[in-house]
Amino acid sequence: MRVHLVLILVAFLWGLNPPIMKIGLLYMPLMPYNAVRLVAALAVGWLVLRQLGTCTWLPFRREDSKSLLISSLGFFFFQLFFTFGLNLTTAGNSSLILACLPVSVALINHVHGLEATKQGVITGIIISLAGVALMVAGTGKGVSVASEHILGALLLLAAQLGYGYYTVFSRPLSVTYSAYQLTAYILLISTGLFALVSLPSMLAVDWQLIPWPGWVSVIYSGIFPLCIANCLWIWGTAKAGSTTASLYNNLSPVFAIAAGYFFLNEPFSWLQFAGAVLILAGLYVAKTRSARITTDKCKQSG
Repeated sequence: MRVHLVLILVAFLWGLNPPIMKIGLLYMPLMPYNAVRLVAALAVGWLVLRQLGTCTWLPFRREDSKSLLISSLGFFFFQLFFTFGLNLTTAGNSSLILACLPVSVALINHVHGLEATKQGVITGIIISLAGVALMVAGTGKGVSVASEHILGALLLLAAQLGYGYYTVFSRPLSVTYSAYQLTAYILLISTGLFALVSLPSMLAVDWQLIPWPGWVSVIYSGIFPLCIANCLWIWGTAKAGSTTASLYNNLSPVFAIAAGYFFLNEPFSWLQFAGAVLILAGLYVAKTRSARITTDKCKQSG
């Protein structure tokens, strides 16, 4: 039960992130904003999380380097492609594409032979995707296939696939290394790569002109949704399995819409409410059916 509560907390932190980022992006361009939030996440990941995980901080084995590199590159490409793709397509396209994370994770696991996908999880994915579609319909920010949105959709698809690889390949590493250590190393590699890519845009910013709300936004976004939530995500993925854990990603829009309603006076419709119910139903189906299958197998083996 604890792992599901932790994954709900992760979705909550991710869901609150968009309205908080909107505040910071009023004062800071997107690429420099993401670079600074990655640096803030790295500072916490390397200084604070390292102290928390001192007893379990182990030297990386050579045979684990490949998985660490793939997971870190997946996280980096998510940050890069998400940054560019979000500005090139509609909010509806973005929500639907990012909601396909459980599908990508299941396919990646299947292709690499890392984790079997249970029937209950597949059913939960389908129900959850239907819920996201209803939420998109309820926002009025619909899906578009116009030519100007195609590149943005492709970039977001690549971003979502990158996050899938990050999720899948961090799980086997969590058998040996703590979530604290994995988060710190993945942030170190991905932040270094993102800093190189974003350096020209960062040099163009007059940082002295950024007001305190912009700094509060970027630091909060780096520490909580980016660092702490991803640390908990790695831990939850190790406990629940990458495909099941990825379903909780679809709870994020529920919290995002709720935050927009309470803090930004954004509208909330019955379609969005129905979509939220379906997403919760998908999680329930995936959890209960998978548990029932596991119980039945234990009885048969007994």
